[in-house]
Amino acid sequence: MDIYSSAQGRRSSILQKVKEDSSVNVTELSKIFGVSEVTIRKDLRILEDRKLLLRVHGGAIVGAKAPALEAEERNINFKKLVNAREKEAIGRAAAAHIKEGDTIIIDSGTTALEIVKNLQNFQDLTIITNSITAATEALKYKRFKLILIGGAVRESSHSTVGPLAESNLRVLYGDKLFLGVDSFSVESGLSTPSVEEASTNQVMITRAREVIAVFDSSKVNKRALAFIADVSKINTIITDNRFPSNVKKQLKGLKVNVETVPV
Repeated sequence: MDIYSSAQGRRSSILQKVKEDSSVNVTELSKIFGVSEVTIRKDLRILEDRKLLLRVHGGAIVGAKAPALEAEERNINFKKLVNAREKEAIGRAAAAHIKEGDTIIIDSGTTALEIVKNLQNFQDLTIITNSITAATEALKYKRFKLILIGGAVRESSHSTVGPLAESNLRVLYGDKLFLGVDSFSVESGLSTPSVEEASTNQVMITRAREVIAVFDSSKVNKRALAFIADVSKINTIITDNRFPSNVKKQLKGLKVNVETVPV
């Protein structure tokens, strides 16, 4: 599949280009992506509505309110667009690990959200999540048992966290946890910019028989503020095929399965 074949993939690439070049031109984008200028203007309008850029005559620029690429914590709408193609592929691969009748725990990451979009072939699942966005997506199937964890709502991630969320999780068990993270390294394990998210993720790990981390290769060899778990807590990592081969070799030695998907 070509990276520009989906609207989401195209918008992800447009956003990346406007961040790198500070401005973009409608005519130029139309030629790059092989779509009409009307389509490009619609893309820019959608990105502006999400406060990710600022439209100007003939194109767009980085908006004052647009989250910076280097920001430690990004708005969920921005995260959905960054490395969208990789996240979609990882989501499809992760869904293949689910079995009929499973109880799955889904965290609030945008890569984990892609898993929920790939459950069409299942009839009987129980989904536990602290993600309002993932819960809304799961409701579309109209056949799964859905448990939305209560707690304090974080606006940036549309997720529930805190003592109430953690106490809810402690009375539940899951077969598999699908955990998306902002940063990963062999030395530092899994981490995230949010202390509250880290604490909630730690409890999730204790409630699942199998922990499957889902993240694209841009998250590798990075460390964020809040520690979630050591590598020893992970059973499987599902990532894209740009994942560093030396890190994969290290993880094999630690008996962590790494599954890479082509993008």
